[in-house]
Amino acid sequence: MIDKRELRSVMRAMRKRLAALDAGAADRAAEQADALPSGRIVAVYRAIGSELDVEALSLALIEAGRELCLPVVIERDAPMIFRRWSPGEPLELDEAGVPAPFPLAEVVDPHLILAPLLAFDARGGRLGQGGGYYDRTFAARPDVTRIGFAYAGQEIADLPAEPHDIRLHGVLTETGYRPFA
Repeated sequence: MIDKRELRSVMRAMRKRLAALDAGAADRAAEQADALPSGRIVAVYRAIGSELDVEALSLALIEAGRELCLPVVIERDAPMIFRRWSPGEPLELDEAGVPAPFPLAEVVDPHLILAPLLAFDARGGRLGQGGGYYDRTFAARPDVTRIGFAYAGQEIADLPAEPHDIRLHGVLTETGYRPFA
């Protein structure tokens, strides 16, 4: 079985390479926003490092009449909550050190969660950073549609899965939206 720690290291380097090679990938992915499953409230994220930037996609979703929110870590070992957010609104660092809306922002329940990732496979497997934030959140919200947002080059043949890993319903890349069975 593949060591997840080693795989994370390899895939971080791969994502960094993909980001350097294709500065227009996020814009092309945003052009596919209409292909995403329905859902009025969409959770996006604030890209860190080489994660695929959601700025253009956020604007496309708003233009399509959807509302946005961002995940917020309020306890390290608990599921994330989501606060309403619009591009340009100020952010502060949450408990995980990630930019998040201020506590005064309305807490909402998203219909669709877009998640960053290091790797994905054709069965909906997702390799994250290893903190478990998205898996805990997905487990606490089983009815929410889970979509990875990534470079197409982040797909690998077969991700190792553990009992706590929650599969994605689909992935949006610069080549389009792909649902998983």
